[in-house]
Amino acid sequence: MHGASNYPLKKEQSDCDVALPDNTSDAEYVYALQANLDEILDSFSPEFVFYQCGVDVLATDKLGHLGLSPNGVIKRDELVFKTVQSLGVPVVCSMGGGYSPSIKAIVDAHVNTFKLAAHILM
Repeated sequence: MHGASNYPLKKEQSDCDVALPDNTSDAEYVYALQANLDEILDSFSPEFVFYQCGVDVLATDKLGHLGLSPNGVIKRDELVFKTVQSLGVPVVCSMGGGYSPSIKAIVDAHVNTFKLAAHILM
């Protein structure tokens, strides 16, 4: 899942490519994530999940063009972690993205992701 109009303009295609419009809200994002996560997981049984948990989805991000609030990022992460937990498979989290003018907003969002992972997965 990514902003349709963010960098790079010409994007590589994947097996499941979800291009989101500018200013996608928390509810719209989580809905799209749930629908696509279910579809992907119904198509095969993963042995592990690699989760690129970038915070360029934040509304304050100058490159991502999406509109998530910090709470929306938490909801995104909660959905992914609870889904992975229900599968009983390990997850690898990789920080990514994050181009908000405030470094504090970026760090806080990443810290929230890893705190939530520890709370749900451990």
